[in-house]
Amino acid sequence: MRLTHFTDYTLRVLIYLGLHQDRLVTIDEIANAYEISRNHLMKIVHHQARTGVIETVRGKGGGMRLGRVPSEIGIGKIVRDTEQDMALVACFDPAHHGECRIESACFLRHALMEASNAFYRTLDNYSLADLLKPQAQLSSLFSQSSPSV
Repeated sequence: MRLTHFTDYTLRVLIYLGLHQDRLVTIDEIANAYEISRNHLMKIVHHQARTGVIETVRGKGGGMRLGRVPSEIGIGKIVRDTEQDMALVACFDPAHHGECRIESACFLRHALMEASNAFYRTLDNYSLADLLKPQAQLSSLFSQSSPSV
């Protein structure tokens, strides 16, 4: 199991915004802080703005901020919303139902489904607030890339 870059970067964006709740943040700032594609971040911000997790402000002096308090942003929900295909094996995908010769008697499918459910149950125990707990450490890691305000 591996998260896509989209989900990874989404979580990074939320962490960055959570560390800078006192001001608006720009896409360029986050791109520079993480050294990742501005274009990719634009897609992430657009997606999260549609869900209300991020609030955007247009115009001169605009940017973005969290649309909710960190304790209300569930990590399990974020991962579910950003991962397009978490089918660990082909038989999890209804489009491939019946393609595997042993599907009707396969216990592996059950074991993998149980593992996937456990993965999400664990993530459901965490919010963005939990990811921000080492705030001083996280902030110091960004100190060189953050603009002076």
